[in-house]
Formats: sequence, C-alpha cells, structure tokens
Amino acid sequence: MTSAGQCPRSAHRAHETVVLLSAETPGFISPLNWPPNTPDLNPVGYAIRGILEERVYSCQLRDIDNLKERLIEEWHRFDKNIIDRTVNQWRDRLHKCVCAKGGHLEHMI
Repeated sequence: MTSAGQCPRSAHRAHETVVLLSAETPGFISPLNWPPNTPDLNPVGYAIRGILEERVYSCQLRDIDNLKERLIEEWHRFDKNIIDRTVNQWRDRLHKCVCAKGGHLEHMI
C-alpha cells in the first residue's frame, strides 16, 4: 500500500480498475484483502498459463516474433469456458488458502 492508503499502481490494482470492478463485479474482493502473489490463487498461474504454454510450444518456434505470433493465435483460439471455470474456482481456492493459513494448497485441491 502507498502512504495515502491506496493500492499500488499495477494493472490489476490501479485505483480506476478497482473502482470499476467494485461497481461492476458482484462480490468483488478488494485488493486490500488479497494475499501476496501466489500461483495457487492466480487463475493465470494455476490453470490458464499451463494450457496456453502447451498449445504454443506444440510446434517448434523460430524466434521471439514467432513466439509472440503463436501466443496471440492461441489466445484467440482459447475457449472462454476454460477461463470462466478457472475464475469460478477462485473463491474456493481462496477459502482453502485461508484454511491452510496461507500454506500449501496442493493437498486440499
């Protein structure tokens, strides 16, 4: 937190973003109540990145530009239902994190 009591200015914690999400997202949990960065509680970390990586690296990449192209292609093909299911798991994962007192969740998932 900054000295003014606002969230740090990162993409998902920017004040304007938090205001929008608070107004538009039922049950939005303020970043003030978020745990430290953990892949167990980050939908991209616990599901989406792995699927995307598998698809992108299914063929040999020539260079960084080819990597960028493949990422964009595969993101456009990505099934929104996978993203929805992953995000919908978040509250359950958060609850398990609280029960584990911030410890490892592998045995609870």
